[in-house]
Amino acid sequence: MDGFSVFVVIVAIAFVAWLLIRGRRKSAKMMEETPATAAASGLSTGKGLYEPGASHHAPVESFHVDGEDAIVAFDVPLPDENDEVLNGILMDEAIEVVREKRHSLPIDGVTQVIAFAGRPQAREVGRRALPSPGVLPAPILDGVSFAHVAHDPFAAPFDDETDHSVVFETRLDVPADELGPLMEELQIPKGLARGLRAVGVDPDEVDAPELILALLRMFGYGVTEHSTEGTYMVMKDGLSTYILTEPHVRGHHPELQERVIQRFVAEFGSSGADRGLLITGKYSPFMIHELEARQPNMKFITRERLQGFIETMALG
Repeated sequence: MDGFSVFVVIVAIAFVAWLLIRGRRKSAKMMEETPATAAASGLSTGKGLYEPGASHHAPVESFHVDGEDAIVAFDVPLPDENDEVLNGILMDEAIEVVREKRHSLPIDGVTQVIAFAGRPQAREVGRRALPSPGVLPAPILDGVSFAHVAHDPFAAPFDDETDHSVVFETRLDVPADELGPLMEELQIPKGLARGLRAVGVDPDEVDAPELILALLRMFGYGVTEHSTEGTYMVMKDGLSTYILTEPHVRGHHPELQERVIQRFVAEFGSSGADRGLLITGKYSPFMIHELEARQPNMKFITRERLQGFIETMALG
């Protein structure tokens, strides 16, 4: 075989190898996106799908059958005052838990479902009689989810046509050396607070990263942990967003440090994500405005921007 023929064979082998690698990468990407797609659809598929422990469902603490009663306890923080709407949401969730559990535990003799919730002491939040023993009502479709809203409020900061004046206000005074509790500065609309409680997040004690990540899940984003602690990759509608979280620790410097910003910029650049979001309970230095102007697909949700960001959720 002459030199040219050897060259052609080598090229052909390299091309086949490239096709195989490309195919594997494409398959891997599809596997990574599948959970995100399912999470984005939530229960809006119309198939009555219920995934125990899914982020848009109330987390289950325990389940058992006692005679004619199916008893479901949720690990959900309740407000001090009775909330009939939240109780109704949890009651619907309890029915879906029983629907899921019926495959492993007979419910032929069950005539009613009882729901408990609350931390640290659980209390009864509702009970519902079944149409007949062992027969459940029609399934709910959406769970605790806002994925069906036409306008996606989380896309607004990345939309060039959006007015950022509310979401991206600038703090003019110098923050105090010690920051107070975040919830003393925020007002969470009752609907969002109710949804947060229903998925196991206490709006009275939540920090900034946990708050925004919980809202992302409720709005249909598939949220998965990324390469290092405090980093996430989220997916929705074919768009990926890399997230770095930087919680504020009591006694630490109240302003976002430059080294954290530099890390975010570098990791977002190497992540391959379409968009980048840094979430923190600290205040932002002025330098982030220049970075956002240069890279519109990279945004910072800092302490002084949280209220405006939450308000876009309520308006969404």
